[in-house]
Amino acid sequence: MSKQAFVFPGQGSQYVGMGKDLYEKSDIARSFFEKADTILGFSLSTMCFSGPEEELKQTQNTQPAIFLHSIILLHLLHNAGADMAAGHSLGEYSALVFAGALSFEDGMRLVRLRGELMQQAGTEQHGTMAAIVGLNGKTVEEVCSEAGSAGVVRPANFNAPGQVVISGSVSGVRKAMELAQRHKAKLVRELVVSGAFHSPLMQSAEKGLRAALDSYQIRDAHVPVYSNVTGKPVQNGTDVKELLVRQLTSSVQWEASVRAMASAGAKRFVEIGPGKVLQGLIRRTEGNAEVLGIDKWEDLPRL
Repeated sequence: MSKQAFVFPGQGSQYVGMGKDLYEKSDIARSFFEKADTILGFSLSTMCFSGPEEELKQTQNTQPAIFLHSIILLHLLHNAGADMAAGHSLGEYSALVFAGALSFEDGMRLVRLRGELMQQAGTEQHGTMAAIVGLNGKTVEEVCSEAGSAGVVRPANFNAPGQVVISGSVSGVRKAMELAQRHKAKLVRELVVSGAFHSPLMQSAEKGLRAALDSYQIRDAHVPVYSNVTGKPVQNGTDVKELLVRQLTSSVQWEASVRAMASAGAKRFVEIGPGKVLQGLIRRTEGNAEVLGIDKWEDLPRL
């Protein structure tokens, strides 16, 4: 029997104007924006609708903005359900709200704190990230290992076949970029980021996130949520909590997660949230899957 998977985007999918059409057309959306503004103590809604883009792009703002957008769309889909879920990095929190493991309110506080902790770690340990296209994951791991003499560098996101993001110290990442070019990568591009996400340079953020997660209730998930850290399904609340802490410094196993969901019967993947990033990655990983996205008001009838 064919199954449906809900997938939720992470950082990089935000845009100025996100959610404005939902706010204007729906009381549900309006109430969520108002609730978020109250929880955070500032107008996230104004930042989403009008920018400035520089502020929206700051990690501690980006994360709650994307999370909020995804959760509003989930509620506007009413009874549309899925057999499993996954989210890319930050998106894992949206997936856990969908799966009933986290409340919206706790999720909002956690993603804001996570963003602040990651921003702080990026300031304390200056690092960078780079996209490498056209080399397989194993080759990128070898490149990072070889570049390790120049500084810290690790694969951060295994996004799709031939599409890997690396992360670490500026010297380590730039050395790995140089080696990737020598290995004939099709594209090697440094990314504009405020920290070396999903690398050991995020370690200082772990303690604060663990303390916060311990103070919130993480319930068992109603449906399997495929973990970024393992690429495998998890439902137990205690395991979820541990994996969310490890996620900060671990590679995002997105390609493995998509393949595992397809193996578990997912024939249709629905990206819920801003942008189309995950749709492209899923098409590259599972060419036969049906892939669609829900971002704006006009997309809602698709489901």
